[in-house]
Amino acid sequence: MPIATLIAAGRLDERLVERIPGARLLRWIDEGDAADVSIDGDIAEAREAIERLEGVDFAIWPVERVPARLFVADMDSTMIGQECIDELADYAGFKDKVAAITERAMRGELDFASALAERVSLLAGLDHTTIEQCLKERISPNPGAATLVATLKSRRVLTVLVSGGFIEFVRPIALQLGFDRMKANYLAVGNEGILIGRTIGKIVDAAAKRRLAEMILSSRKWPAEALMAVGDGANDVPMVELAGLGVAYRAKPALAAVADGRIDHHDLTALLWMQGIPRAEWVEA
Repeated sequence: MPIATLIAAGRLDERLVERIPGARLLRWIDEGDAADVSIDGDIAEAREAIERLEGVDFAIWPVERVPARLFVADMDSTMIGQECIDELADYAGFKDKVAAITERAMRGELDFASALAERVSLLAGLDHTTIEQCLKERISPNPGAATLVATLKSRRVLTVLVSGGFIEFVRPIALQLGFDRMKANYLAVGNEGILIGRTIGKIVDAAAKRRLAEMILSSRKWPAEALMAVGDGANDVPMVELAGLGVAYRAKPALAAVADGRIDHHDLTALLWMQGIPRAEWVEA
């Protein structure tokens, strides 16, 4: 029987559950905060009802929860609160133009590779050291990110940070949060450390994100059901669709529509409740 994990910290009660057709409380993960409910009826109808509940985040499992063994996360606007390329472009005087392109690309309205090339071209002439300045002044993890990664690692989950952005931002964030692996694009740097407005090598796009997850699953002989993936934009759709638990974090409509779970109200520790992990077992970081 399908189950749903409901999250409404400090205000979850059986009255909310009763508003979902065919739902019945199975177990509390943390009483008043998060619970699993069974769905005896149409899943699509139940999901629509859950999405109408104010302040409730959720995950839906078609059969039963499979504990994650691999966690793959997008970085920009997911594990961190910013879009790095937009912030970096501000130092070149093009933030508004770049941010507009980013928004359309994340909504799936533009080809990702072309949109990336156009945005990177506007960075030409910036000193490479500006990246370090931008990272220090403007980039920070989203609430709950460190606790999420630390808790998953304590349970021997392999954690991977993947981004269509740049390794110069991804590497320090991955190290700060404790990710096991990372993958991102590389910026071309010319003489005297000046950005020349293009990337090097194959682009990390939506297909590359999914391929990375598939390769790790295959190498470990893990089923796709053992993958938990989270992202926010259209370029995260393939890896989220692959995952046993694919989650949309404050996401664009293209991703929210296909994800198994949505986080629109709580911080990233909601992913731990989705895994059935009570707060007492979280590893604070």
